[in-house]
Amino acid sequence: MKLDDFSFDGKGTFSFDDFPTNAKVPKTQREHYEGLMQQNIDRMADLQDRLYAEAREGVVVMFQAMDAAGKDSTIKHVMRGLNPQGVNVYSFKQPTHEELAHDFLWRAVTHLPRRGYIGLFNRSYYEDVLVVRVHQMQHTYAMPKRSIDMSEDKFFSHRYRQIRDFERYLWENGYRLVKIMLNVSEDEQRKRFLERIDNPAKNWKFSSSDLAERALWPQYREAFTATFNATATPEAPWYVIPADQKWVSRYLVSEIMVRVLEACDPQYPTLAEDKLDKLAEYHRQLTAE
Repeated sequence: MKLDDFSFDGKGTFSFDDFPTNAKVPKTQREHYEGLMQQNIDRMADLQDRLYAEAREGVVVMFQAMDAAGKDSTIKHVMRGLNPQGVNVYSFKQPTHEELAHDFLWRAVTHLPRRGYIGLFNRSYYEDVLVVRVHQMQHTYAMPKRSIDMSEDKFFSHRYRQIRDFERYLWENGYRLVKIMLNVSEDEQRKRFLERIDNPAKNWKFSSSDLAERALWPQYREAFTATFNATATPEAPWYVIPADQKWVSRYLVSEIMVRVLEACDPQYPTLAEDKLDKLAEYHRQLTAE
């Protein structure tokens, strides 16, 4: 599997027809790929330590998907080797009254990690061009007419532009964005919903709203397609990862993480010569005890 096969950087036109939901990797290879993922997790830990020490770049990882695609479990399994002191995790749930009183990017800005840290967004500001578009929520906003009194296409074209500008702003200010869509099939989602119903330990994960959103599958597919075509750039591409085989998607996400952290090329800071001389003196004092 080549990671670039699952990446879209805005060149050409995005279509889900080009991005499978199932990589169809034989189960006999599962142990092999889980071993590779563990190697990536170990590599991520080393790179994160350097990223934290250098504090020169920040990394923001966003996960988008339909329900039951495996966002939570991917974060749990792939990010388990990271030092939690250098990681910020934020879940974008239904906006609060306070968040709705600000612009749609405000809550993302308030949860950006400092440079040297990794921010994990479980969903993101992209909800505001996905869920909002599918449910036409923009008409309920308390905003001036100049901001909402327009066609649907024009309203969301404004938001796409604002997102591109925001992501360019982050790139120019030392942040790397990792945008991941876990691409689960409609049939696999059904199976996972049934498992949540049949397994008492997973009942809490199921909600009647899951079925309501599932009924809007075609509309969400259209919204994702429009979003990818409008917001993918070379600096902030979209990774559309096959998610029907969880162990495959987790491996691919670990590959993405290693790629972006290696691109940061973090290095441990070096001390000035006078400070190195002091360290040598401190070393002599300690060894003389």
